[in-house]
Amino acid sequence: MIEIPESATVGRQAGTTLVNKTITDVFTATSPHKFAFFTGDPGEYGKLLKGKRVISAHGHGMFVDLVCSDNICITVGEGINMRYHEPGSKIPDKYQLLIALSDNDFLSFNVAMYGGIWAYKGVFDNKYYSLSLNSISPLADEFDEAYFESIIKNTAKDVSAKALLATEQRIPGLGNGVLQDILFNARIHPKRKKSTLTGSAGAELFRSLKTTLKNMTSLGGRDTEKDLFGNNGGYKTVLSKNTLNDPCVICGNKIIKEAYLGGAVYYCPSCQKL
Repeated sequence: MIEIPESATVGRQAGTTLVNKTITDVFTATSPHKFAFFTGDPGEYGKLLKGKRVISAHGHGMFVDLVCSDNICITVGEGINMRYHEPGSKIPDKYQLLIALSDNDFLSFNVAMYGGIWAYKGVFDNKYYSLSLNSISPLADEFDEAYFESIIKNTAKDVSAKALLATEQRIPGLGNGVLQDILFNARIHPKRKKSTLTGSAGAELFRSLKTTLKNMTSLGGRDTEKDLFGNNGGYKTVLSKNTLNDPCVICGNKIIKEAYLGGAVYYCPSCQKL
C-alpha cells in the first residue's frame, strides 16, 4: 500500500521517467475490480487523456499525481500499483487501466485490495486528497516538535499510539505499514495511551517518526512494497510480514502479531512494554 515513503519514491521516479512523454492511447480493464474507483466512466478516460503531455509528477501522503497538459491530472491512491514498462515489454494479462506512451512504453495500473485511479480536469474533489495536499509532511522541516505536539493536543480522546498516528489521517500517508517500525524504534507499544506519551516518551516518538520515515524514503521505500519499476524498496523493515518469524533484533524474543483497530500490529512484548 502507498504510504509516505512510497508516494515520495514513486513520485520522484515518475518525474524523472515520464515528464515530456505524451499519452497516445488508453485501455480499460482486462480484469475489472469492484474496489477499483474512478472519476466517472473509465471508458471515457481515452477522450480525456489522449494527446496530453506529462508535465510533472509528485507524491504526497498516500497519493501520487501525474500532472498533464491542459490542466489534466491522473491521481492514484494508496492501494494502486502503478508500473512503468519499457518499450517491448510484455503487456500484463490483468490490469485495471493501461496507458500507452509516446516512446512505445506504457504504464499499467492494478488494484491491490482497493484504490482509486482518478483522471480529471482541474480540481480533484476528494477530502482525503485535499487534506494530504494541505498538510505538512513529516519529511518536511516544518513538521517540527511543536507541530507534532499540536496534533497530539488536538486529539480529544485518550487514544492509543496506533490510533493517534495511523487513523483519521491526522498525518496523511502515515498508515499501519510504516507505523510498526516507528513505534518499535521509539520502544512504544501500539496500545499505549496518548496520555502517557509525555516528556521523554513523546520526544522519542517524535524523533522516531521523523528519522524512520526519512530512512524509509531515502532508501526508496519499504521492502514490503514495490516502486514504479516493480522493484522492492531498499528499506529492510524491522516489524512486518517479512520478519514475523524472526526474533527481535534487540532482545531476541518472539515478535507478536495480533489484530488491532482494523489491521495487524507487530511488536516485541519485551522492548515495547505496555
